[in-house]
Amino acid sequence: MAHSVSQIRTDGASPAVEPSIGTLVQSAMADVSTLVRNEIELAKAEIGASAKKGGIGAASFAAAGVFAAFAGIFFFIALAELLTWVGLARWISYAVVFLLLIALAGVAALVGMKMIKKIEKPERTIESLKELPEVMHREAPGARHRDVPTVNEGRVELHGNESYRV
Repeated sequence: MAHSVSQIRTDGASPAVEPSIGTLVQSAMADVSTLVRNEIELAKAEIGASAKKGGIGAASFAAAGVFAAFAGIFFFIALAELLTWVGLARWISYAVVFLLLIALAGVAALVGMKMIKKIEKPERTIESLKELPEVMHREAPGARHRDVPTVNEGRVELHGNESYRV
């Protein structure tokens, strides 16, 4: 009976008043708003618990790294003492371990430099940032002052002959 205009009552009471569409929409919007707020609160609670677990995990890895560093120190002291036991003078065995560590540090630095040189520029971001002033000052909504890039076999073709891999 939600769609009836009115009900005639025989007991003398006033007819039942149906809620208007505006009232129904307002009620539905309030319910949706409450539902969204509750979902956000649930997400915050879940993310908070996950973030706490992630923080504990990160701290555990940091502690493991510190313990591994201390273990490395003792390993290299033991290696120097082993070289002393083999017959080298103590200062020579410690110098050998020192040179070994310097060589390992040099190799790690070279590998790091090589990896840093392989870092590529964010070309798509740079291109879009260069075009930002042009996009912001369009004369008419939807008007284009430039061609849209096309994608051809996984490569984005830009203005002129420039292109880069997606």
